[in-house]
Amino acid sequence: MSIIAKLKRLVEDPPPEFLFEFSEAGIAWAHRAKTQSTGFEPLEPGVISPSPVRDNVLQPERLEEAIFRLAPPAAQRRRTAAVLLPDYCGRVAVLDFDSFPSEPQEQMALVRFRVKKSVPFDLDAASVSFQVQPHRIGGKKRDVVVAVVSHEILARYEAPLRAAGLHPGFVTISALAALNLVSETSLVVTAKLSGLVLSVAVTENNALRMFRCVELEEVSTRELTGVLFPTYAYIEDEMQTRPSRLLLCGFGPFGEALTADLERELNTRVSPLRSVFGAPGPFNAGLLGYLQTVGMEMGEAA
Repeated sequence: MSIIAKLKRLVEDPPPEFLFEFSEAGIAWAHRAKTQSTGFEPLEPGVISPSPVRDNVLQPERLEEAIFRLAPPAAQRRRTAAVLLPDYCGRVAVLDFDSFPSEPQEQMALVRFRVKKSVPFDLDAASVSFQVQPHRIGGKKRDVVVAVVSHEILARYEAPLRAAGLHPGFVTISALAALNLVSETSLVVTAKLSGLVLSVAVTENNALRMFRCVELEEVSTRELTGVLFPTYAYIEDEMQTRPSRLLLCGFGPFGEALTADLERELNTRVSPLRSVFGAPGPFNAGLLGYLQTVGMEMGEAA
């Protein structure tokens, strides 16, 4: 089962009442109650600063105040929340295995062994989740999508939710949730920009084949092609094919001006990523991908 299909299965039982996508700019949110409302709560600069190796929540009291405004504490009942973390706060990788054990404990041990040297923090103090998917050439080989986030970083994002009486159940990275907006089954590249962080995902047949997340010095054609060129070269060398399309997410008006340059430089078709709710932006693409999966009807923002 692909990571995208896995997300669909997880959110069926049942979808949480609240959904929060955190970013340095603010909190994109949705309330799946009677109002079916959504919105964006801006944060002052410096409240959140995504990083895989240090605390992300630099002003926890400000973050808690924002959560309390969006979901005032309600002691009389237990409320659930899904959490979408900034792409740059952890590590996502696609590992290939010639064979993969069937026992969960053996699977986890093997995944942790493979990923241990590639993460810039102590793996013993990190949350590790993974999803097995078929290899693109079939056979016994397996691709395993792995997401790793430091326990301390995760706890700081969850703390204001717990203080408001919310139970953070489903947790993932924004870019992974945004992949639910990719409808093509052919091999495509999705480039998602959030601030100075560029996430690049390669998908095929609803499976994640490659993932990169880098912090740019600036948002420019030179910086972007510096990431996309080697990605395309890797795809052609390792997968013996070319992507059918490049999907841009979070680029805003700059994306329109960038399209012609990228089509010429990469010799590929370039289109904006879309959702049934409109164009996803740099700080809500994961939220829209999640909502499209659970079939929520968008209401007016509260």
